[in-house]
Amino acid sequence: MTDDLPALTGPVEVVGAGLIGTSVALVCRRLGLEVVLRDASAENVRTATGLGAGRSATATDRPQLVVVAVPPAAIAGAVVDALHRTDAVVTDVGSVKSAPLAAVAARVSPADLARYVGSHPMAGSERSGPLAASAALFDGRPWAVTPHADADPAAVGLVESLVVECGAAPLRMDPAEHDRAVARISHLPHLAAVLVAGRLAAAPAEHLALSGQGVRDVTRVAASDPALWQQILEANAGAVLDLLGEVRADLDALMAAVSADAGADLVDILARGNAGTAAIPGKHGGPARPTRSVFVSVPDHPGELARLFGDAGEIGVNIEDVHIDHDPGRPVGLTELVVEKGRAEHLLAALESRGWTTHR
Repeated sequence: MTDDLPALTGPVEVVGAGLIGTSVALVCRRLGLEVVLRDASAENVRTATGLGAGRSATATDRPQLVVVAVPPAAIAGAVVDALHRTDAVVTDVGSVKSAPLAAVAARVSPADLARYVGSHPMAGSERSGPLAASAALFDGRPWAVTPHADADPAAVGLVESLVVECGAAPLRMDPAEHDRAVARISHLPHLAAVLVAGRLAAAPAEHLALSGQGVRDVTRVAASDPALWQQILEANAGAVLDLLGEVRADLDALMAAVSADAGADLVDILARGNAGTAAIPGKHGGPARPTRSVFVSVPDHPGELARLFGDAGEIGVNIEDVHIDHDPGRPVGLTELVVEKGRAEHLLAALESRGWTTHR
């Protein structure tokens, strides 16, 4: 806990025992805090309770903090209910902030509104529900805290205390600026993945047989819940439409460059992709460091992947990222180890000396 933040002492009420809500509850229980759970699904509450995330809420609970973790369309109603039902600080963890804030402000008093502080952890999974939850879900992740102009500073501090206790890095942002940011770094990439994945649905089987890690990387997030994403995109339609307009102009320019065999224009478009990739922060929010991929053939049976990681550790090379591409024709996986560029040759030579088959 940072010394200048209010102490999170509990109880903490979590409304919505899905992936995010149950993960928050597990963190709070790990801290020794009392946690009470509410969800429209009694099964979700039973499952989360069985995982040790807390107990079912009662009418007599007096929480210090309420965390609303429900689908986007239900956020405003749940926040209003919590503000009317308790005197607690209330935050929500939805991925859009301006629309819920406006809806809440229209339905509560200024005094109650001061206790509401929106937030958004940049963490999640394609999986959903309490069984996908983890107390480590937020470790090292950015978590936006989006106070409105009339928010009580003590309420803002308490929400930031929750973020810190969850192992995340709080980043204070204006609600509207947050929505523009997530449209750029989350909502637009999701739609790009959806469009690419949609081209695969009716593809001939012989085309799909050529699929490698590249297409899996590009389309991975397209597997997320369509109904949830409908709510997210509708809530942030303005910011998303602005960016889609920019992408449409870029797509027109790309098509023109390809059809006209305009090499210089095409190189410029591709180079902008390089620049955008390089602009993404590296580990711990610092500048991205040059990396290189080392490819290793790994037999597809128990213990081999652990042995590879163990060897890399003994060699003294830190693995920044890892991808596995299974060979459809052989019981072998091609494992891509992403390492610091200057350490790649050392890792390759050392792995080869230990009998691994590498690919340069």
